[in-house]
Amino acid sequence: MVVSDEVQTALHEGRGVVALETTIVVHGLPAPTNIEVASLCEDSVRESGCVPATIGVLGGKVVVGLSTQQLEILATPSLEAAKLSARDVGVAVALGRDGATTVAGTIAVAHRVGISVMATGGLGGVHRDAQVSFDESADLTALSRTSMLVVASGVKSILDIGATLERLDTLGVAVVGYRTNHFPGFYRSDSGFEIDWSVDTAREAAAVFLAHRVFSPTGVLLANPVATEAQLDAELHEQALASAFDVARKLGVSGKEVTPVLLAEFARFTAGLSVKVNRDLVIANARLAGEVANAVSHSQP
Repeated sequence: MVVSDEVQTALHEGRGVVALETTIVVHGLPAPTNIEVASLCEDSVRESGCVPATIGVLGGKVVVGLSTQQLEILATPSLEAAKLSARDVGVAVALGRDGATTVAGTIAVAHRVGISVMATGGLGGVHRDAQVSFDESADLTALSRTSMLVVASGVKSILDIGATLERLDTLGVAVVGYRTNHFPGFYRSDSGFEIDWSVDTAREAAAVFLAHRVFSPTGVLLANPVATEAQLDAELHEQALASAFDVARKLGVSGKEVTPVLLAEFARFTAGLSVKVNRDLVIANARLAGEVANAVSHSQP
């Protein structure tokens, strides 16, 4: 494991550090938007006074705090970087492979080096028809066994949102809305499901996380909705969703291949509007995560 000098120094000094995943860069967003968004996310974290720690695996080495050059290499299509969940990181290291970490993979690495806050676009969850496929993201179990605060715009609308919230409840993961009691639906600010708790400031979110981890070993999901003026039009969203499921069904994809196919069809059907929404929300989440990490670092002895 290689931790950048900047991240090492920040952790040693007790400053806020925010973990950032790389799957969104390598498998989620098209080039060159992916590298641009990664850079803007890091800038947003820095503006809060914290240090970004973008995580990935290069040549069998876990890198915490990827440089821009390393990130560009990882995102090179010809490299065919693997998609690494928590279960895959050790395998990739042992075999000397390259890979981009999912939320679960990022949580596993970040927690190991002492980072407790991360930002992403949307958390993985329970897929539709999971009662048949048993397809459920490892992001949920990773949060259920790791004391980590994850800022996300809910879960992607391609998932079974109600079932995902039920699983988070069963797993003991605290779900808290940021200035909302409505659970976000990624491209839409309101998925139609309500949540019990909300906070109005990053300081309150930090206080919730610090108190939660005294009484529970599980994580906290801070649900930060995309701005209403930036969300995808409701009718267009439903049409794109139907088209995405139709494409996935025709291609016969399953497992970790489902989400990239669905998101790609969303981008095609909406003529790139979904990519813009994704861009806006993930940058906003990085900014909020930085503010929370800063508050956490100032609240600890």
